[in-house]
Order: sequence, then C-alpha cells, then structure tokens
Amino acid sequence: MSHPHPDLRAPGPLPEGGLRVTPLGGLGEIGRNMTVFEYGGRLLIVDCGVLFPEEEQPGVDLILPDFTSIRDRLDDIDGIVLTHGHEDHIGGVPYLLREKADIPLIGSKLTLALVEAKLAEHRIRPYTLEVTEGQRERIGPFDCEFVAVNHSIPDALAVALRTPAGMVVHTGDFKMDQLPLDGRLTDLPAFARLGEEGIDLLLCDSTNAEVPGFIAPERDITPVLRQVFSKAERRIIVASFASHVHRIQQVLDTAQEFGRRVAFVGRSMVRNMGIARDLGYLRVPGGLVVDVKALDDLPDEDVVLICTGSQGEPMAALSRMANRDHQIRIVEGDTVVLASSLIPGNEAAVYRVINGLTRWGANVVHKGNAKVHVSGHASAGELLYFFNICKPRNLMPVHGEWRHLRAVSELGQLTGVPKERIVLAEDGVAVDLVDGVARVAGKVQAGYVYVDGLSVGDVTETSLKDRRILGDEGIVSVFVVVDATSGKVVGGPHIQARGSGIDDAAFGAVVPKVEEALARALQDGVAETHQLQQLVRRTIGRWVSDTYRRRPMILPVVVEV
Repeated sequence: MSHPHPDLRAPGPLPEGGLRVTPLGGLGEIGRNMTVFEYGGRLLIVDCGVLFPEEEQPGVDLILPDFTSIRDRLDDIDGIVLTHGHEDHIGGVPYLLREKADIPLIGSKLTLALVEAKLAEHRIRPYTLEVTEGQRERIGPFDCEFVAVNHSIPDALAVALRTPAGMVVHTGDFKMDQLPLDGRLTDLPAFARLGEEGIDLLLCDSTNAEVPGFIAPERDITPVLRQVFSKAERRIIVASFASHVHRIQQVLDTAQEFGRRVAFVGRSMVRNMGIARDLGYLRVPGGLVVDVKALDDLPDEDVVLICTGSQGEPMAALSRMANRDHQIRIVEGDTVVLASSLIPGNEAAVYRVINGLTRWGANVVHKGNAKVHVSGHASAGELLYFFNICKPRNLMPVHGEWRHLRAVSELGQLTGVPKERIVLAEDGVAVDLVDGVARVAGKVQAGYVYVDGLSVGDVTETSLKDRRILGDEGIVSVFVVVDATSGKVVGGPHIQARGSGIDDAAFGAVVPKVEEALARALQDGVAETHQLQQLVRRTIGRWVSDTYRRRPMILPVVVEV
C-alpha cells in the first residue's frame, strides 16, 4: 500500500506512455473534488468542486481547489468532465473558467443546466458537450465512456478513461439503490463489462466505506414523510440540499396527497427546482407550488415550505429562521424536517439550528429521531460487490476523509486487490500509471484557496489566525505620539479595548510600564517607529497575559511629530 509522505518532492517528467493522476481536492475531506489526468502532454479534469468552511475559518464563503499546478497549462486542458451537479463537484467551475473561459464542459443534461445557471451569475457562457450513459467521446487523447450511476441527484455519471497507458474508471459519487425513484439504476452490467476488459486503475467513492451492509432505498423515506405530515398541526418546513431532486419530489408528492400547497424558499432552491422542472426531472402537479408571498392567504395547516440550510449554513434560510432573522418566523406547533445527512464538520452548526428552532416551539424531525434521509453513497456491502464486479488491478480511494480512504483500501484487499496495488494518496499527490502499476510520483501544491466576498485567494492562513484571535480574544489598540527631536513621549499612550473583556480603565495600571519602556528605548537611541511599536506590543501583551491570562490582538500606533 502506497502512503503519501510530507517530504514528497515535485513529480518529475511523466514517463513515456504513462498516465498521471493528480487529485487537487476531495482526498482527506468531503468536498472540493477535482482530479487532473495527464497523458501525452494533454490534460483532462474530472470535477471541480468547492468545500464549505468550518468555524475555524471565519468570514470565508467557499474553499476552492488550488489551480497553481495547472495555471500555466490551461491551454493543455482538453475538457472538464462533470460527474454530477452537486456543489462539491461543480461549485469551483466558475473560478477555473474565469482563468480560461473556453475550456469545454462535458456532462449530463441536468448537470450542465445547473452549472450553466451558476456560470450565468459570473457572466460566463461556456462551451458544453452534453453526454448520456453509454456514450463514448474522444476528448483529446482520452477515450471517455460514460456509465449511469445512482446518486442523490438525477443524471449522475461515472467515466471510464481509455488511454494507451491503460483504462482508468472514476466512479464519481454513487450507490446501488435497487429501487430508485426515477428507475435509473447504477449500470452494473457496464461495470462488469469494463472489468472484463480490464480496469487498470479504479478511483472509487469512499464516503460510506465504514458503514456496513447496504444503503436503504430512497423510497423508504416516503412512509416517514407521510407520518410526519399526518401528525403536523401547522406549517411544515422541509430543509434539504438545493439539488436533491428526488427528495424534493417525495415532499411534493406527499404534500399533494395531504392537500397542502408548497412554496420554495431560497435563491438556489428556487433556481435549481425550476431547472429540474423545466427539464422534466421534477414532476410538479398543477397548482401545487405557489409563490412564497401567497402563503399569507393560506391557513398554516395547508402550507409546506421547502428551503435550504440543512447543514446549518449561517446565511441559509433555515438558519435565519432559527435566529428570527427571516421573513418567515417559526411559531409554536410548526414542524421542521431536516431531510439530509450531517456532512462531517457541520454537526455543531446543525445542532445549533435545531436548538434555535426548538426554542421557538418547532417540532424538529431529523436523521437522529426519524428516517428522513438515506445516503447517496455506497456502503461497505455495496463496495465489496462493486469491487468483485470491476476486478481492478490498482485501486485509489477518493472522495472521503482519511478514515474513509483507509476503509476502502481494506475492502479492496478483501476482494483480492494486492496491498501494494492500493494507493492511499492525499490532495496534490501525483500518481503515475506506468506498465500497469500505479505508484506515487511526487506532490504538487494543493492547499486551500479561500473565497471571501469578491476576494479569491487573498485570505491566507495568517489572516484566518488573526480573525480567530479577534473572535476569541478581542483587540487592544494603543496610540502614542513621540517628539522626534527631543526623543520624548508627548502624547499618550491612549489604550482602548474591544471584545477583550478588559475595561479600558484597567489599562491605567500598564500606562507607566509603557511610558518607562519607551523612555528607556528613546534614551538608548531607538527612534524607528516600527521598533517602538513592537516594544509597546510586547509590554502590553506581557501585562495582559500575566494579569488576565488572555492574548488579544494588540495594534500599537506610534506617530512621530
């Protein structure tokens, strides 16, 4: 089993006739999925997604893959294959196309429609190639075959890449629901055929590799929704991903059965469900869906709201409802259904929203107390079955945290993949397929790129550290005026604190210490303002630490007159 090493150097030139696979996101994390394939000097990218920030990344809107390693090779990219329309697979596309707008996008009808709507907001009109399962397309040196897979969004595809170096299969996100709502099964016969032809390297979804058995079918949720609807006395508010068409279809069908009207809330929800309806992926009975403004004219017991915010996102509709910062106010007797799983890292935010909703009297139904969600990712039993069908010669787990990647590697060994042919990589690790063997070749830059408002990449880890200090410890500002001629302090020090928990009056105790330190430094000939500022920072910082056991950010300003 190959293990990445922190001391890996940049990969050397790709050996003649070899294929290089470089994940720039999605390994060791749930999100930011992006993999670069290189053969014969040409590049093909599979997916380009985003990762959503956690609490220790304050102010960040999105996290992108790092494009540094391909930035000077944009002309070598023959296309971007998109496996499906989830944000963690398409959310980064606008930011890559900002750098070169004419890179072709290849994907299914719904996937391309979702990404085109996103690109329209960035005023980018992409070149697209719509494909469907069973189709083969030549994209540069890559012979791509697309295979139907079942997932928590319609029209998901896996892709088999044939090159002279061998065949690589990228599963995208998939599961094996045998009773899918849309009747579109994961195409196991196609995977078996590819396995017989010979899969030299399998890149496999790892998200649920630790979960034993088989994932329950999506249709198991319908009886639970019926039970929730039958007991609800007032409004029902369902929070879901804005792309989970199957889940929304179940809610619409149940609302129709119980005589309730439905309104979509949230820009992304309204946009995506409009696209899904227009393309025929969402069946909406006439008169069922109304504008949210029409809800005031309906009794509460006839209303269903479908909104975003199932992951506790602070600006999403449900979080704002929980904080009483939304036009829709939660009242006693409302029922809120969180129809999604908890993405790792979002637990605290989700439970904060649940507590906020409960505080206002809502009955909150979630995965912890009812079966209102089934996963879109294959579990261990399905993966074993899948590996036995595909019979990969080399295996590379993708799309998962480290525990998931390791679980897939163990499942692969159980099905006969040799331990030395399983590559455990991480973001940025280049893997070369040469003479039928996959080996780690080196590592490229693949850090986090933060989007903060209109800023992309300007926020650094140092910036985030400063934000965390400000949020946790507050700020102390100091203003001092020094006479450049006499070398004496003629004004200040004036000290103010914000968010530090220290009263401004308390700083009277440290003012003499600052004056003494400055006088001594000026006597010694230290007159450079930066040095004096550092001296003020150290003096006040030491006093605050000794007195209050706190470490606020200290901003000293020394002015010469």
